[in-house]
Amino acid sequence: LSQRTQEARSLWQRPLTLTEKILAGHLDARTDAQGQPLQLARKRSNVDLRPDRVAMQDATAQMALLQFMRAGMDAVAVPTTVHCDHLIRAQSGAKDDLKRSLQENDEVFAFLKTASQRYGIGFWQPGAGIIHQVVLENYAFPGGMMIGTDSHTPNAGGLGMVAIGVGGADAVDVMVGEPFGLRWPGVIGVKLTGSLHGWSSPKDVILQLMGILTVKGGTGHIVEFFGPGSESISCTGKGTICNMGAEHGATTSVFPYDARMGAYLRATGRAAVAELADAQAGDLRADPEVEKNPEAYYDRVIHIDLSTLEPNVVGPQTPDLTRPISKLRAETVSKNYPDDIRCALIGSCTNSSYEDIGRAAHVAAQAHKAGLRAKIPLMVTPGSDQIFNTIRRDGQMETLEAVGAQVLANACGPCIGQWKRQDIKAGEANTILTSYNRNFPGRNDENRTTLAFIASPEVVVAMAFSGSLSFNPLSDSLTDKDGVAFTLQPPQADELPKRGFVTDLSGLIAPDPKGKKVDVVISPQSERLQALAPFAAWDGKSLQDMPVLLKAQGKCTTDHISAAGSWLRFRGHLQNISDNMFLGATNAFTGATGKGVNVLQDQGPQPFATIARDYKAKGRSWVAIGDSNYGEGSSREHAAMSPRFLGGRAVIARSFARIHETNLKKQGMLPLTFADPNDYDKVRQDDRVSLPDMDRIAPDAPLTVELAHADGSRERFMVNHTFNAAQLSWFAAGSALNKIAALQHH
Repeated sequence: LSQRTQEARSLWQRPLTLTEKILAGHLDARTDAQGQPLQLARKRSNVDLRPDRVAMQDATAQMALLQFMRAGMDAVAVPTTVHCDHLIRAQSGAKDDLKRSLQENDEVFAFLKTASQRYGIGFWQPGAGIIHQVVLENYAFPGGMMIGTDSHTPNAGGLGMVAIGVGGADAVDVMVGEPFGLRWPGVIGVKLTGSLHGWSSPKDVILQLMGILTVKGGTGHIVEFFGPGSESISCTGKGTICNMGAEHGATTSVFPYDARMGAYLRATGRAAVAELADAQAGDLRADPEVEKNPEAYYDRVIHIDLSTLEPNVVGPQTPDLTRPISKLRAETVSKNYPDDIRCALIGSCTNSSYEDIGRAAHVAAQAHKAGLRAKIPLMVTPGSDQIFNTIRRDGQMETLEAVGAQVLANACGPCIGQWKRQDIKAGEANTILTSYNRNFPGRNDENRTTLAFIASPEVVVAMAFSGSLSFNPLSDSLTDKDGVAFTLQPPQADELPKRGFVTDLSGLIAPDPKGKKVDVVISPQSERLQALAPFAAWDGKSLQDMPVLLKAQGKCTTDHISAAGSWLRFRGHLQNISDNMFLGATNAFTGATGKGVNVLQDQGPQPFATIARDYKAKGRSWVAIGDSNYGEGSSREHAAMSPRFLGGRAVIARSFARIHETNLKKQGMLPLTFADPNDYDKVRQDDRVSLPDMDRIAPDAPLTVELAHADGSRERFMVNHTFNAAQLSWFAAGSALNKIAALQHH
């Protein structure tokens, strides 16, 4: 690391940000094709990087492993793990939910386990923990780089790691020994001063930052924190901030190494790693000149004074609608939000650390002493076996259960829609409050009229005792069992357990050196797993007369394109999961959700997947039209694979979220952006779309779109793309996987 940092500093003749140090240390090559030192321009140059490891969760690992199996490798080329955390549905509590999940998902878990054993992958069994918490506890390290098939992979930035969420096809590249391609990012610096106190928490740092950057302000950048305030935040608190950074669209987020990280490494049994980091601490933070004059080295500098930070609450329906909690009551009235909170939920990959649970339990203990129980259902999701066992030993779990909390399995549960909610009817407007990371309509409970708000775990627990969205625990009082008013005191908790963590690795099945003898289990009759067939290669011709399947209006996230929730059971079966394509998308022509018009046959509104299957059966490719930040949210590549599988060839949008744009390229789709965003308005429902100069597609060269209107008139406009030469070879081959498989075969 030290050597490569010095090489980069000499090459660029200037001080370096932490982001640049870590990325420079993982470059696949430091010279260009002519042997000259590599010159990199932020947000313009494409680079190849060599990550240290890959992590996958069970929902995305299915398709990634199915793709990896097509590559013809005997074992993964870099350390890789699979974590079973997404397929455990929250319903009746940890024990029963885990038992039910093992029954419901037996064939999927058997596939993931045997594929992991066959190809040298570490396998974390169901219930062992949420991927990002387990990675932080066991694998993340300062100055490292990893990719993960989940958009909240940046959680490891809390330990000074550049950790990037990707689609499964990107993971397959690295698993077979290919480099990871990335547009050299811009760098946003966030200077933290002061220190957190009282009710304010690390969660409030990222909630305030969401209000500043919005859901797309980080796109194309890595967000790098620095400043004296950074050292006042625990390692897991830093992880919370980086984790939810996925919501502002950044490539990832990262903190500089400090003593709090060293303490966490030692507490989790990695003293040797801490000693190495201590010895190289200067290379694990931005150069002093950068910290002294940040405006000269960062593309943008944001200042946050932790000493004045008030607890924030964001939502509903988008994670960047934020306000200080002191203003929530007035907004609840002015915007007519349902004031009665129906459920309060804490934990998840974002806020399930020992410190998080401890602060929440401190609030609960005060209420318990006053003779109170939560007025509404309160659900707690520990992040891992290690957290679960430690809070059980140290009493936080008992405290929370004493006020009526239900402890769920160490899994994602309601955070990703795996919540069998039974207290409301479909379509019923209601309010929930969580400490999660996302709150898109239908995200948590598949009910699009649920209004989900996000706050810190301690604020969520405090508000559970009032049951009211307009309750402010900082200033409002509760009434104890004797009718006496009292005010909750600010939460306090240890960031690390005084008696150490209760270490539990029983959930890990380590890679088997005899893995080649293991048979991977896929039943030919399975409705949940399906071996992949390659997508057809491009014939080299222009794309002509394609109908418009969808013109999406407004927010169209990967949840809208390929819903999670009950659809998670089909994540390993491309044909079946494709039935959910665009179920949540708003049709710009009609205002309807999930339905469009088949322009080849007049049968009234139909689900978009039904129409696409008819077009495909008739040999007609189609296009989708998107609005701004199309594909924001989860890393799920099914949102790219399903359109490709059902005959889609291009998505033309005002702008794309980073991961989804890459996923589309990987699957042989064309993500194109309007050169003039107003050209979005020109597209009509019954248009035929052509790309007449496709045969001349080249890096950085705009393309022409021709619209043939039903009245016989035609319009042309230009679109842009970000394909480089290597990515165009994926399109020509039909997909990136086709290209990899051909190379392996050769």
